[in-house]
Amino acid sequence: MKKFALVSVSNKEGLVDFVRSLVEEFNFRILSTGGTARLLGKNSIPVTQISDFTGTPEMLGGRVKSLHPKIYAGLLCRRSEPADRDEMVRHGFEFIDLAVVNFYPFEEMAADTDATEARIMEAIDIGGPCMLRAAAKNHTNVTPVCDPGDYEAVLDALREGEVKLTALRNELAHKAFQHCAAYNSAIASFFAGERMMPDMDEISGFPKKLQINWDKTATLRYGENPHQEASLYGDFFDCFEQLQGKPLSYNNILDTSAAASLIGEFKSPAAAILKHANPCGVATADDINEAWKQALATDREAAFGGIHVFNRTVDCDLAEQIGEIFCEVIIAPGFQPEAIEVLQKRKNLRLLVSKGVRGPEEMQEFRSVVGGLLAQDVDRRTLDPNKWKNATERHPNDAEWESLLFAWQVVKHVKSNAIVFASGHKTLGIGAGQMSRLDAARLAAGKMRHTENQPVAPIVVASDGFFPFPDALEMAAQAGATAAIQPGGSIRDNEVIAAANTLGLAMVFTGIRHFRH
Repeated sequence: MKKFALVSVSNKEGLVDFVRSLVEEFNFRILSTGGTARLLGKNSIPVTQISDFTGTPEMLGGRVKSLHPKIYAGLLCRRSEPADRDEMVRHGFEFIDLAVVNFYPFEEMAADTDATEARIMEAIDIGGPCMLRAAAKNHTNVTPVCDPGDYEAVLDALREGEVKLTALRNELAHKAFQHCAAYNSAIASFFAGERMMPDMDEISGFPKKLQINWDKTATLRYGENPHQEASLYGDFFDCFEQLQGKPLSYNNILDTSAAASLIGEFKSPAAAILKHANPCGVATADDINEAWKQALATDREAAFGGIHVFNRTVDCDLAEQIGEIFCEVIIAPGFQPEAIEVLQKRKNLRLLVSKGVRGPEEMQEFRSVVGGLLAQDVDRRTLDPNKWKNATERHPNDAEWESLLFAWQVVKHVKSNAIVFASGHKTLGIGAGQMSRLDAARLAAGKMRHTENQPVAPIVVASDGFFPFPDALEMAAQAGATAAIQPGGSIRDNEVIAAANTLGLAMVFTGIRHFRH
């Protein structure tokens, strides 16, 4: 009985050796076309052109090659159905037992900024997805292969017999439909992108139908807790290179993302320490070593087991200091070789080089909710003090302004309700994730009482949301704050402003809220 394999691929990795084995070991006859057929012919592998097989020439400049009943009947015939088999005999059609198909590289073409619209449209594969879907639908009879990584498994299954091949076909069909879905998603995303946007909501700027197409890049040991399974999708490791240490955990990845976002606020040498995606100490200074010392001094107790992030290269001296305390991850744009030698003594410590981390203007956030998914732009508002309003009788002096600017950059990255005390370019106390703003102020004030940092300028307080009552502001003043920065917008703003005036505080309204849930 004749056995036919249909071979039509864009990714030709490992193809010649695979097809040669199909021919020499298993007597397959190869059906192919275009560049795939030419490659196999150059390697002395006998090939039947699809046009010769169907008796119909290619048409429309190659747009129509495989779209023929003889191809799809060969792929879709149910071998166990007598009527199907009789119909194949009546028409003189052959069974196709194996389909090796992957698609035109649409994503690469769409990413080419020099590619014209017409060239991109020609990169949309029609026959490939149709043939692969047909083979996958009929996987009880046909072996669908879309990934060169599966070639050896297919050969092994053919050698072992039908039982092994049947089990493998189930896996390959699943992979084939995933391949088709990802390909279609990439095309749909292109049409919903900058060049063509028929599917965009004119009000929100978000697509009416959300297409998500991310490859799995890591199976994580577990999720937030050991009883939860977890995986990583997307291009996280295009943004970070791990130099050493244990594989990143689910929580490490969340913290790393939060750390990269926070450190991106600063141009001058900056250091931050985070726990549970919240900063517990942040500072900028003339050099990165001093910035780290001040970040650590904010809350040395909370820094235990934290994530340390820098926007400058870590040198040997800094590495030796960090090595004296327990931390999970260190992130920096670079590490001096001597610093790596020092930190390699702690084999479990994860070192990450940050590289080309995307800015918030390019990002969106997704969060699962019961029955759906929330999507929003990342909080991308930058500092614009020219739009801020002095709300009190006394305006901030120059030293207070400097501290307020720094505190506002930090509070943006603290979970709500958030309060940050700062002095100069260093944090003194941070209150995060509290159910009331008064509780957040109490927590931050308590942290400040135990900080090793000494104020170098007036103490200021920043709040991510408005003060709904004067109480939290009064507590901040009792803790030593002389100026405050907040969004404003409460129905009790006048009461809060009056309290600030009574206390002699300067207070600035930004008009921008920075909630983080």
